[in-house]
Amino acid sequence: MARTGRVVWRLVYTATAVFDLLLPDDARSLKAKRSYVRPILAALRKFEVAVAEVGALELHGRTEIGVAAVASEPAHARSVVESCANLLGGRPEIEILSARHRLFGAED
Repeated sequence: MARTGRVVWRLVYTATAVFDLLLPDDARSLKAKRSYVRPILAALRKFEVAVAEVGALELHGRTEIGVAAVASEPAHARSVVESCANLLGGRPEIEILSARHRLFGAED
């Protein structure tokens, strides 16, 4: 925490992750794909994160989901994103092909 006059500045950390997911074989149309993606996004929002489908938008059977968490402690931001990864890993209908994690702080 830094003080500048009367203003108190607090550090903020943002943890992000992008998950590349393989959807079930019956997700061969965009409508069927949405029927899988929509509940996944809703489940992730329960962790109070920003979440969106960020890639593979026109591909059937694949999606990329982006998640971002903001916290005052880096460990908490990482923990929230890790909880999202655990939720995705526990869903039997999807397979996580890759996950890219990043942590951003005041220095970035």
